[in-house]
Parts: sequence; C-alpha cells; structure tokens
Amino acid sequence: MKPTGLIILLVFVSILMNAEAGPISAAICSACCAGGVVACYSAAGFVFGTVTAGAGTPAVIIGCNTAFGKCMAACAVAGVAPAP
Repeated sequence: MKPTGLIILLVFVSILMNAEAGPISAAICSACCAGGVVACYSAAGFVFGTVTAGAGTPAVIIGCNTAFGKCMAACAVAGVAPAP
C-alpha cells in the first residue's frame, strides 16, 4: 500500500471516530416536542393533525402551535450544537 493511501485511510478513520451526538440530541428533542403538542391538543379536546389553521381556529390550538414552533426552533439549535 502506498504511504499516501495509508495516510488518507488514517485521516478518514479518525474523522469517523470524532462523531458528535448533535443529530441524536435533535431527534430526541423533536420527539419530545411532538409529544408535547399532542398532549396539548388532547387537553384541549382536539386531535393533532386534524385542525387546519384558519380564521375559526380556537385560541388554545394557536397556543399549542406557537409552543410547538418555539420548541422545534430550540431543537434546531440542539442539532448543530456539539455534544460529548
């Protein structure tokens, strides 16, 4: 094997060993946000995914959606943040 090929292989293996847990953290965070919005909808007597946003949407559903959006925005930050 050529020395350059060995160097490239070692660099590639070292990159693989330094993986971060950011995407895993983001996935867990997103699942928690989804669970929260489903619970919010259930507490209001609705089913998540069946209400369309319009003029007649109840205020509690707008609140659930706002909280869900803020939670998912925080998860986006968790996706790019390095975790040990």
